[in-house]
Amino acid sequence: MLKTDDVYFFDAEDFEDIVHHYLNNGKIALGKKAIKIGLEQHPHSVPLKLLEVEVLVFENELDKAGQLLDRLQELDQNNEEIYIQRANIYSKRDNHEAAAELLRHALTLSEDDLDIHSLLGMEYLFMDKYDQAKTHFITCVAQDPYDYASLYNVVYCFEFLEDYNGAILYLNDYLENNPYCEVAWHQLGKLYANKSMLKEALSAFDFAIISDDTFVGAYLEKGRVLERMGLYGRAIECYEASVELEDPTSYAFLRIGKCHEALGNMELAKYYYYQTVHEDPLLEKGWLAITDFHIKVRDFDKAKKYINKALNIDDKNAFYWIKNALIHTHLEMYHDAEASYRQAVELGNYEMDTWLAWAKTLLLLEEAEAASLVLKQGLEYHPESPELRFYLIGCYHRCNDMDALREQLEIGLKSHKNGMELLKRDFPKLYESSWVRQLVKEKK
Repeated sequence: MLKTDDVYFFDAEDFEDIVHHYLNNGKIALGKKAIKIGLEQHPHSVPLKLLEVEVLVFENELDKAGQLLDRLQELDQNNEEIYIQRANIYSKRDNHEAAAELLRHALTLSEDDLDIHSLLGMEYLFMDKYDQAKTHFITCVAQDPYDYASLYNVVYCFEFLEDYNGAILYLNDYLENNPYCEVAWHQLGKLYANKSMLKEALSAFDFAIISDDTFVGAYLEKGRVLERMGLYGRAIECYEASVELEDPTSYAFLRIGKCHEALGNMELAKYYYYQTVHEDPLLEKGWLAITDFHIKVRDFDKAKKYINKALNIDDKNAFYWIKNALIHTHLEMYHDAEASYRQAVELGNYEMDTWLAWAKTLLLLEEAEAASLVLKQGLEYHPESPELRFYLIGCYHRCNDMDALREQLEIGLKSHKNGMELLKRDFPKLYESSWVRQLVKEKK
């Protein structure tokens, strides 16, 4: 009909099948055309009109969809699909409570309630009511053990509720009746891994692979567990198996590189890191791995080149700026290092080591006053840090601010028993000075 513009007669049920086929394959325009022709031949078909409503909801024509549902409800008060579509409209408008109420009513009208339980589960997820959502998804899985979307959602609810033991018990019960479900074994393995039960996790991933020896996710997760166990050779075998099963992934290459590095195979590690960024040039973790590799071999010029590639992809990552600062410090490019520490702090990295490293860099630039201000700011976040306080004492000495030095030294001597060892390490001349020794003696 589409090719010739001829018109043939079909039963309403045939049009429903045709529309479902198009909608399920994402061919909305053809689905709408089939609905139009179908309604021309069967103008009173409620199922076809409900499919028209479904398309209107999908296209966010919510007012039109609501008006059409009003007319349909006058014809058929007890059609559960009408309430389901009304619930979809409320859900689109973020009124999830009203949507759930309509779906609960639809449950009382329906004989086949699997889809309604699934929709109810999703509405409760939107409302952050994970216990209720979990109940409905468990019902879905009980009715259809192969409803893997609901199975994933059950585990998700358990995890969000931090009931990891409950999730493990549920999956073990499920596997009693479905022992060859690779999805359940895979989820169980991840739960065991999160609880650091590595042997149990390994067994679960092995069963997932026995159930489906082409299950790439199971090979990847098994590789991660073997890495954590220090079994790098076996981990490499798992990652290589995943590469052979489907198109190579940058993640697999990255993990193979990490394993080779752990084994001391530096040239192989380097090869796989470069394969990682070749496969996905936008994966900043790949560039970071190459950066770390060159830092280890003390090739800081190349490290600088590759950290810049990571920063070009994600310049809002404070960790990358700290890495950038470290590299520039080794290259004695202190102005660039100082700017990088400043950027890291502006992005929210307030760790003690960051404040200290920033201050040390400023001191290398002979900016003792600026270093003092940085350390005072750092002490607001880490008031109990002897490292920051005694480095601040050294900075005050460089600034010749003796009153501030004495004040901080008195605080430091009260608060930190081994603080003077830090002063001896970082500012030995100040430590040896007679007046500091006298002050220490007085405080003792």
